[in-house]
Parts: sequence; C-alpha cells; structure tokens
Amino acid sequence: MSGAAIVGATATGKTALALALARRLGDLELVSIDAMALYRHLDIGTAKPTPDERAAARWHLLDLAEPEEEFSVARFQRAARVALAEIASRHHRPLLVGGTGLYHRAVLDDLALPGRYPAVAAELWAEVEAAGGSAALHARLARLDPVAAARIEPRNARRVVRALEVTLGSGQPFSASGPGLERYGETPFVQIGLRIERAELDRRIAARLDAQLAAGWLEEAAALAARPGALSRTAAQALGYRQLLDHLAGHCSLEAAREEILRRTRAFARRQESWFRRDPRVRWLDATDPDLASGAAALVGTAASQGTAASQEGKGR
Repeated sequence: MSGAAIVGATATGKTALALALARRLGDLELVSIDAMALYRHLDIGTAKPTPDERAAARWHLLDLAEPEEEFSVARFQRAARVALAEIASRHHRPLLVGGTGLYHRAVLDDLALPGRYPAVAAELWAEVEAAGGSAALHARLARLDPVAAARIEPRNARRVVRALEVTLGSGQPFSASGPGLERYGETPFVQIGLRIERAELDRRIAARLDAQLAAGWLEEAAALAARPGALSRTAAQALGYRQLLDHLAGHCSLEAAREEILRRTRAFARRQESWFRRDPRVRWLDATDPDLASGAAALVGTAASQGTAASQEGKGR
C-alpha cells in the first residue's frame, strides 16, 4: 500500500502539517510514530495530539500502554502492522507522523528485529543499577560492537543494554542484525522531512516548553508520581519527566529543571536531525514556508498516483 511519512526534529510542526494534509486530501489516517506518545497519561510533556487534534482526524498508535509497562520496538511494529491493515481495509492511506527514527524504520522497511534474551538483559540492568549509569556498559559495547556503540549515546541505558543483550545473547554484533540500518531500500512511503534553521528551532523548543509548563505539565508529572507503580525503563526515557519529578522531590528548583529539560531537548533534536539526514529517501521541505502544506500535498498526491499506477500494472500482469 502507498502512504507517506512526516519526519524531522521535535518542534518542527509535524503534527500541524499532518492535520493540514488530512484536511486537504481526505483519505489519510494518521499513525503516530512516537515512542513516548504511546503511553497513557504522558500527554503534555510528549506533545501528544490534543483532544481537538485527535477529533480532527483518525489517529492510530496513541495510548497503547500504561506508564508502568515496558514497550519494545517489536511490540510497536506488531501494533503498526495491525493499524496499517485496518487503514487499508477502509481503502485509506496511512500518514506516519512522529520523530522516533527507529520506529519509523521498523514500519517503513519492515525491519527484521533481533531476538530477546531476558536473562542477559536482567544481568545487564543489574550492572547499570550497581554502577549508577551505563557508561561502563557502553565502553564494553564499544569493544564488542564499535559500529553500534558509535550510534548510541552512552547515557542512553535502554539502548546500550539492548545492543549488548543482542550481542552477548546471539553471539553476533547488534549492528549486524537484520538488513542493517545503513541500507535504505525501496519503500511505498514517500518521506517528507521538515527542516528548520537551528536558531529558530531552539526558539520553538523553548517556547513550546514554556507553553507545556503553563498548560500543566508539572501537575501531570505529579499525577504520575502519585501512581502506585514507577515509570517503566522505557517510559522513563520521556524527555523532561525525570527533571520535573526531581523538582517535585525537592532535589532542584523548577528553573533548574526547566533549563535541564531545555538542554536535553535541544540535544535530542540534534540527534533526530542527524538520524533522518542519513536517509537519502527523505524529501526535505522548509518548515517555515507559508506554502508548506501545498508542497507536501503535492508530494503525497504524487505518491498516491504512483501507488495506483503500480497497482494497475500488477493487475495487468
């Protein structure tokens, strides 16, 4: 089936463009590709579509799990396959929208994901907790699989542990799993990337952060802290929540928490830009262009006509 995807860094306007395209084209259903928006109760801090935005189009893959649940790429991929099948059954097209690069690749390229080795993972997590961080494990990964280590930030414990879990459990480098992330094959999805000047992106990130705090993000974090179970390791990766929880626990001021969230979000945006720029299939558009929606609609319309032509060609064989 043909479809489209909107990719790019956080705060570039992906959701707004997706909604504009859904209004213009009529046959699009929006599929969230966001590793944190799939969690219930993590709404303001994840910039999840608002109730009005969710009412304006049919959305998929939001609110799939409780904050206490672990969630894997494989589980997301399975849920995405179900969503795409449902969309196809209505003779509609999917529009993937979000900034989680690996999740996009899992859907766009139907990646063959490596297996799980729970006993190995448990031992690795015990090492992380004993050491107070994942730096030592990242150094170990760098010795065993330097390619994978170069792609993973040392402080990202979840990804470091996953890469070592596969490397140790399978006896093969994590970077060799599946067809490899460095290979970009053909896909029936046209990818639209939103680019923006660094200074403007930083301004948008700061403005959005202040708007999120004004909208009740701190209260949302307090409600999460009051739940009986702690955030899962995957949910705890959501930007900003840990800093706000530290403030609520009296470990830092709200201003200090804000500054750390801002720093981490800007660094995250840089990593997103780097990830998506490696994909030669992405067609980049200026996020500040007044005619952005028109240009994107033309690309999505072209993808639809190509998909129809390919379908007709297949029927004629």
